[in-house]
Amino acid sequence: MLKKFVSAAAVMGALTTSALALDVDPALKDYKKLSGVEGSMKSVGSDTLNNVMALWAEGFKKEYPSVKIEVEGKGSGTAPPALIGGTAQFGPMSRPMKSGEIDDFEKKYGYKPAALRVAVDALAVFVNKDNPIKCLSIAQIDAMFSKTRKRGGKADIKTWGDLGLTGEWASKPISLYGRNSASGTYGYFKEAAMGDGDFKDSVKEQPGSSAVVQGIASDKYAIGYSGVGYKTADVRIVPLSSKDGGTCFDASADNAYAGDYPITRFIYMYMNAKPGTKVDPLRAEFSKYVLSKQGQMGVIKDGFYPIPSAIASQDLKTIGAE
Repeated sequence: MLKKFVSAAAVMGALTTSALALDVDPALKDYKKLSGVEGSMKSVGSDTLNNVMALWAEGFKKEYPSVKIEVEGKGSGTAPPALIGGTAQFGPMSRPMKSGEIDDFEKKYGYKPAALRVAVDALAVFVNKDNPIKCLSIAQIDAMFSKTRKRGGKADIKTWGDLGLTGEWASKPISLYGRNSASGTYGYFKEAAMGDGDFKDSVKEQPGSSAVVQGIASDKYAIGYSGVGYKTADVRIVPLSSKDGGTCFDASADNAYAGDYPITRFIYMYMNAKPGTKVDPLRAEFSKYVLSKQGQMGVIKDGFYPIPSAIASQDLKTIGAE
């Protein structure tokens, strides 16, 4: 997954220095309201995107007060069935659609779903604010969370002492927090950090990203994963390295864009859009709003990193909205 993102990071060369400082790409277009846009739509999918979808919906309704937008976030795995069944117009996902999900969609419609890359996220590994751990490698994370250790860890990691912590921490068991299997964050962590290995049965699965962080905040010896935007004052993000003994990188925007932070991902918004045709005005305008300067400011507000103009233009063309 890191290699895939590094190639994507090359595309992000369009980002200016100001964008890396968490400003939107100056080349992104301002959103301009059109007349005659009306109707209702529903978004079903990722819990990780709940807040930013609500921000986009709120901003869009300021432009079009009569438009009705419903946002439901119960996990990325709920997006494909909703799109296939026609019960949702948008399917936000914190991971790419799986081949089987795409096949199911294509069997019904004869073409693949359209994907808009709407944000960049550094998937953070959180510990309690009092935890002194300074750096973790992907292999160490795998040895903590997985029973299969596909990232090359030689031994199971069960206590904080196994990671070199001393004093009161040395004998304390590591308390693991994660997402449930309907979550795209669960699937992405499983692939990127664990090489598609199997989670330990001891992982405390949570229904949402904020619940993971809340659990870690109240459990001194805990560790877990969630989108970087869910950080609170009671938890700390651990710098990560791609290999044992390697350089550790913070989950910052610069490191995400450069591909140095090992578990970085695109965030997607899927929709039913037949290739070679233009989608209806309501969906087209909402998509344009999401990938406008105003929409990407919402991305920053929710703790994600913005998409550059080059990618926004490329993806809007796929639905005939550019």
